[in-house]
Amino acid sequence: MKTIRVTGKGQLKIRPDTTRITITLESTFPKYDEALRRSSLDTEKLKDLLSSFGFQRTDLKTLHFSVDTAYEGYRDRQGDYKQRFAGYKYEHVLKVEFPSDNGRLGKVLYALGNSPLKPELRLSYTVSDPESAKNELLARAVSDAKAEAVVLSSAAGVPLLDIQSIDYSWGEINFEVSPMRSLPMMCREASVDASYSMDIEPDDIDLSDTVTVVWEIGA
Repeated sequence: MKTIRVTGKGQLKIRPDTTRITITLESTFPKYDEALRRSSLDTEKLKDLLSSFGFQRTDLKTLHFSVDTAYEGYRDRQGDYKQRFAGYKYEHVLKVEFPSDNGRLGKVLYALGNSPLKPELRLSYTVSDPESAKNELLARAVSDAKAEAVVLSSAAGVPLLDIQSIDYSWGEINFEVSPMRSLPMMCREASVDASYSMDIEPDDIDLSDTVTVVWEIGA
């Protein structure tokens, strides 16, 4: 059986409709159990803060959590640089997402930036229905492969028959765009207003993926 193998590329631009705030809480304590206890308390305080802006406590999702030994650098009497045990550092990375709204975003960022938790913040945008975008992307990739296969088989003077296989990498597609990365500094320099004035229009998310299709061709 004779076959032809063609790789098609799908490309898609989608407008983000969901705001994502990634929040990192971290602190160091002398004892391990104290680090665990404070991480739990700080997370509850964060949930309390966000609930005042209409979020459910379950809307706050953990992306990463760890408690590791921490060390600090110092110089001894001879001026040599050394390290010593500083305690146990917890790091808790969380995210909260909501339909994009600059007014609500400004209020949430103000509250986070001026809270005693002193979190590290990262702002990004994504889409609420990534599966539909993936399906559209794959459909375009297959359509592109078919168009190329038709051209090649026509040029070779052979008929294009049944599809024998479709190979898709199943790689991770990034549905996130990050227009701002300096939120902690912005928060420290903010005024005493109850909300930050946010005027952000994120760029479209550019997506691309490939699909390899094998067709049987006639003689």
